[in-house]
Amino acid sequence: MTDIPFDAIGFDLDGTLLDTFRDLGAAVNHALVLGGFSEVSVESSKDLIGGGAKIMLARAVEAQGGLPEEAFKRLYKAMLGYYEAHNAVHTVPYPQVRETLADLAGQGIRMVVVTNKFEGFARNVLTQLDLIGAFETVIGGDSMGKGEDGQFLAKPHPAPVIKAHEATGGGRFVFIGDSTYDARAAKGAGVPFVAAAYGYCDAPPLAMGAQAVIDSFAELIPALAGLRPAP
Repeated sequence: MTDIPFDAIGFDLDGTLLDTFRDLGAAVNHALVLGGFSEVSVESSKDLIGGGAKIMLARAVEAQGGLPEEAFKRLYKAMLGYYEAHNAVHTVPYPQVRETLADLAGQGIRMVVVTNKFEGFARNVLTQLDLIGAFETVIGGDSMGKGEDGQFLAKPHPAPVIKAHEATGGGRFVFIGDSTYDARAAKGAGVPFVAAAYGYCDAPPLAMGAQAVIDSFAELIPALAGLRPAP
């Protein structure tokens, strides 16, 4: 058994635990067609994941001329409705996710999900994939409420990662993710960050300031064993 110098682990969801881009891309295209726009390549949705569904749709709409705010809100609501009903059609865990999570649980490691996906959606897809039981809690993009600017306190804001650290006992904590949103949130929370290079990275993994980089989920435990917790 590999000795892991952490008490708890926080995981991003999309691009880290789950390969979700096909279902997210289908939801974006559903909304685009409703709005009179052209569909985008589902593969291109990989480049839009990280900031959450609203940013994904906004970038796709802006690339085709944009929309007034109220019209965009209606389109965004339609996208969410479609995704809620079709969020586990093509979505699957990455290879070795189930086995590695079971190994970590067997070692008494506490685990939590921190995602910019709405908490209800995240819980729903994890439940459908029979993974929800691996995690003590799920912190979504809407879980922390809104800040003074009226925006949800989601990654890259450190609040969700800080909350995850607290929720898992406040001990030695590490965060795993695939985007600059994850890296910045971990840095702001003062915890080590491991970059999932196999995910939907919006920057070169080595440029994210990660303490370790993994090319597959199977590499996670050995990578953790080589890290030092934050003082």
